[in-house]
Amino acid sequence: MIIKNAKFLISAQKLSQCPDFGLPEVALLGRSNVGKSSFINAITNNSKLAKTSNKPGKTRLINLFDFDSKYIVADLPGYGYAQVSAKMQNDWQKNLEDYLLNRDSLKLLIQFIDSRHEIQKNDLQMQDWILHHNLPSIVIATKIDLMPKSKILSKIKELKKATNRVVLPFSTKDNRYNDEIIKYLEDVLLGG
Repeated sequence: MIIKNAKFLISAQKLSQCPDFGLPEVALLGRSNVGKSSFINAITNNSKLAKTSNKPGKTRLINLFDFDSKYIVADLPGYGYAQVSAKMQNDWQKNLEDYLLNRDSLKLLIQFIDSRHEIQKNDLQMQDWILHHNLPSIVIATKIDLMPKSKILSKIKELKKATNRVVLPFSTKDNRYNDEIIKYLEDVLLGG
């Protein structure tokens, strides 16, 4: 499966600035620098679509992308480490909560977790928040190519057990996981 026509739509600070595009939406959540923007670039095969950086906290707005005029992908600011003021972090949290709880077109959340490490405290806090609000979500295990091949399956099982959700592996270097992810998204967002 291929995303043939993905394009950037708009950046917004808060929900009231996000137009209704009349399409189902998926939101990308994760710690700063976990690979959300790289994910967009990899599955669209367009390395310049979403801005990436080695510096955590680069994504500071809700960035909306159109995927083949079928659905919208929202790249959200990362949680955790970011060199910004406490006030700005509080504003982000308030704006993101409003978006996640009140965006009518939002059908799925994807929580990105770095597969190379143990699940971090802020990943577990986000998971608890998602489950508390009963929001449909899955986990994508990023940077899977940086793990020894012999440990990938056990890491996926470990994440499934820890999160009690669907876990899909992902790598920016190895596109063999892309088809499964795109198929999953289209099944959920478009009804298969």
